[in-house]
Amino acid sequence: MENCLFTKRNEAIDMLRGLTMLLMVFVNDLWSVGGVPHFLEHFEMFEDGMGVSDFVFPMFLFAMGMSIPYALERRYSKGCTGESTLKHILSRTIALVLMGVFIVNTEGGFDSTLGYGKNFYRVLMAAAFFLIWNTYPAGFKAKKWLQALGVAVLAFLALTFRTPEGGFFSAQWWGILGIIGWTYCFCAVAYMLVREKPVRIFLIWLGLIALNMLLTVKRGGGRIIDGPSFIGDMAGVLRLGNASSAIMATGGMLLSLAERRLAARPARLRLGCAFAASALLAAAAAVSHHWWITSKLIGTLPFCLYVSALSVAVYALLRVMEAYGRTSWFRLIRPAGTATLTVYIMPYILYSLFGFAGLYTFDGLAGILGLLKCALFSFLCVGLAGLLSRVGVRLKI
Repeated sequence: MENCLFTKRNEAIDMLRGLTMLLMVFVNDLWSVGGVPHFLEHFEMFEDGMGVSDFVFPMFLFAMGMSIPYALERRYSKGCTGESTLKHILSRTIALVLMGVFIVNTEGGFDSTLGYGKNFYRVLMAAAFFLIWNTYPAGFKAKKWLQALGVAVLAFLALTFRTPEGGFFSAQWWGILGIIGWTYCFCAVAYMLVREKPVRIFLIWLGLIALNMLLTVKRGGGRIIDGPSFIGDMAGVLRLGNASSAIMATGGMLLSLAERRLAARPARLRLGCAFAASALLAAAAAVSHHWWITSKLIGTLPFCLYVSALSVAVYALLRVMEAYGRTSWFRLIRPAGTATLTVYIMPYILYSLFGFAGLYTFDGLAGILGLLKCALFSFLCVGLAGLLSRVGVRLKI
């Protein structure tokens, strides 16, 4: 595959990533208001179906997968070696996993004898993230000192953290960023290994689907492979679980590769292929629904395929809008697509500031007013991230 195919930035991916991040902040803020319609919330683990909150994060994984070929091929086009690219992948993975674990530890209670609580912890945590992973200007002399300070702050938080039961700082689960990190690592390394033969990405995707089928509980209970097994152990070693996250991200890589393969074909043909692929994925999801329920929390095959179908369709629509010059709306939310990690961290900062002011929730707001508050909050996070980017403060790993 020629590196030049991926040297240009794909704005449609930025738009897809921006829309999903904006919606992610919106649905993550629904806890703060009352009277939220059920279709906007997360469905229960064994509830057959999905709400808006369920498909947002998986669509982000799909968009992340789409960006992997672009990011890695740009590195190769600049002369970066495979060794340096692997180091880059691992450093990004470690950063995302670390951020995810620190955020996860804010979700429980804090020992009252610590002298600080959740709000103070989150403010220091966010400050440390920016000190370590900010986009400093080239040649900025104080960079290493500021990064060292950020590391010291995180070390302080990790060492002093205690739960109300006396528990220590731990990876209770990896958190959203941690899941992104592990999924990115698997997909990026897989792409590195088979980039010269894209058809193998398709075979990997099929293998992940097979893994999901083998390890996911069926409608009647039980799994095809029930209990301890070599396959399950290997999936655990690779941090794949039942491969639901990797299915979405690998599907995104496939879409980028397919689009580049069809780059010389007429736009109508490319769009037709995209919508046909979306329809096939939805049909496959409907067929698999006979054996598995649709559940995001379990990560069932119907859920993965429905989200993939929706992601392909939304991306195709964005390509249509791009072709007809109907993308001016994206200026309003551009930071969500280009300073995505900053936008994701902003709610934790704002929640802490609200907490200092005694405004954790807005239970008095419900229905349309409550949803409007959550929408305004999501745009506020995007706007603040945009302002920070203008003054040179932006998370990038």
